[in-house]
Amino acid sequence: MLLRKITLEEFGAYRGKQSLDLTPKKNKPIILIGGLNGCGKTTLLDAIQLALYGNRARCSGRGTKAYDAYLRESINRKADPTRGSAITLEFTVMTGGHEHYYRVVRSWHISGKTLKEFLNVYVDDTYGARAKTQRNVTPEGKFNRLLSEGWADHVESLLPLEIASLAFFDGEKIESLADPERAASVIESAVHSLLGVSTVQQLRNDLLALQRRQKLSDEEQHLLDNIRAQEAEREAVLSQYDIAHQELAHSRTELGKAQRKLDSLEKAFADEGGDLFTRRIELENDKKQTAARLAQVRGELIQLAAGPLPLLMAQPLLQDVRRQAEREREAQQSAQVLEVLEARDQWLLDLVPDTVRADVLKQLDADRAERADKTQLPVDLRLPHDALAQLTVLNELLQRDQERSQQLLHNAAELTEQLDQLDRQLAGVPAQDKVEALQVARDEQIVEVARSQAACDRATAKLEDLKRRREHVTTLLERAHKEFVRTKVKAEEVERIIKYSEKARDTLERFGSALLKRHISRLEVAVLQSFKVLMRKQGLVHDLRIDTDKFTLTLADADGEPIDPARLSAGERQLLAVSLLWGLMRVAGNRLPSVIDTPLGRLDSRHREHLVDRYFPNASNQVLLLSTDEEIDEYLLGRLKKSVAQTYTLVHDDTEFTTAVVEGYWWNAGAQHAG
Repeated sequence: MLLRKITLEEFGAYRGKQSLDLTPKKNKPIILIGGLNGCGKTTLLDAIQLALYGNRARCSGRGTKAYDAYLRESINRKADPTRGSAITLEFTVMTGGHEHYYRVVRSWHISGKTLKEFLNVYVDDTYGARAKTQRNVTPEGKFNRLLSEGWADHVESLLPLEIASLAFFDGEKIESLADPERAASVIESAVHSLLGVSTVQQLRNDLLALQRRQKLSDEEQHLLDNIRAQEAEREAVLSQYDIAHQELAHSRTELGKAQRKLDSLEKAFADEGGDLFTRRIELENDKKQTAARLAQVRGELIQLAAGPLPLLMAQPLLQDVRRQAEREREAQQSAQVLEVLEARDQWLLDLVPDTVRADVLKQLDADRAERADKTQLPVDLRLPHDALAQLTVLNELLQRDQERSQQLLHNAAELTEQLDQLDRQLAGVPAQDKVEALQVARDEQIVEVARSQAACDRATAKLEDLKRRREHVTTLLERAHKEFVRTKVKAEEVERIIKYSEKARDTLERFGSALLKRHISRLEVAVLQSFKVLMRKQGLVHDLRIDTDKFTLTLADADGEPIDPARLSAGERQLLAVSLLWGLMRVAGNRLPSVIDTPLGRLDSRHREHLVDRYFPNASNQVLLLSTDEEIDEYLLGRLKKSVAQTYTLVHDDTEFTTAVVEGYWWNAGAQHAG
């Protein structure tokens, strides 16, 4: 990867649009950017990372701020926040023997109270094709929507975020890499990402994916997978069924215990007269109602007694009166008939022959005599002519009242018995203090039984559901087996692919292990050589080892004794960290740019000369140095000049608090004039 150009628009202290051409030249990899403290060197380093990684960028100026807050504060204070800021980073990447040109434009502005951010990625635009022959060409790129939307993933394939810390670093903070744990993390990330160890692992994963695709694409394997899936589901259902069965048994056991305890409490409650205590109010109400009904019955009996009902006691006399009335009525009727019969009999005698007249007369006389006897009564009460009708009505009334009185007497007897029974029950109601505790315990146990019953019901329903699922899965499994039998299987070819894929994966695993050891060995040599090149004390460190499992770095002296990094001076620890980065870049083939902020902060003059002469020109194919005038002064600039492709100075206006980019360095005429 080579950085070609960066353009800042209203970003931080950079007012307006400021651009820096970062393209190195042949044998001149260094882009030297000078600026006093506070002029925007670190802001420039942050801008490169922000353009690439957005919210994930490890910008030094962000700290613990929220991403939106950081972007808001990054808009130049003199700029219109509704127009916002933008960073455009252009770089090239070699892929498959071809160079691809990228232009990444990250912009943001404030709309109302909302901050809106945009990311547009252009690939292989005309600027990349013509930049080698023309300057200041306006890009006419090909916007790539998919790449823009998936940039967070794509940039990881170009320059992983973990590796970015090796390419973009602050010289004042680089000393932390001398810490064994921090160094181990950096070495592990670099070895896997930069040196291709992760590629071997990816190949193993790709082979595994090939196996899976083969299985998924083959009809027979699909059926086998279906059968295995059905078998796994059936096993899971069976396991769940067994668990549910145990849960149901446990629920039933708990329900039985709760029910037995309730039965015991119910019995104790009943033995103490608890049922009567519970029914006390009900019994009292029943007594009141029964007494009321008994009073009502007795009232009706009194009303009946006030009527004709007492005449039942004179029933024989009433019978005699009836018979007397019948006799008097018959005597009256006979007396009335005798007068008529005499005329009739005379008429009949005139009609009959003389021969039978005597016999007929005899019979007629006898009939009149009999009727005349009936008119003769021993007692004549002179009862009214409707006495029989009145007696008949009276008899019906007496019969009705007798039946009603008998029913009322029966009801009164029953109600009296009920009243006596209720009195006996109420007399047996126990005192409240004797049954209250039992009643509370019984009520609580009733709730517990209900809870246990509900749990048992749920367990039963769950078991029934799992039973249906078991039957369904079993049916599907049988169907899958039948389908598998009907399908022609190409198991031999599938197994061959799987077999050789497994062998290839094993081979790659061994190759990856050997590659890791080889790279670690090369890295040990490269880091040690780099350290010795940069160090003033050549005999301080004699050996350097990196553990292939934990990636920890160990230093040793000439006697083979380990050297604690804490024994090194601050400058020596910084050189050790630089040596680690340099060694990684050398082993990786210098494929990444190195952007170094404050490169010579804690070093003495001899170590500074070593870095300027030996490290910066050889650190990578592209080296961006962000330096103050005291770090790379006129003397060091003279030693570095033959390796410098571009120079810039960041000029800060203390009145406007803005920074402008000027070509040239402090001891160049253009930069002096700008300053």
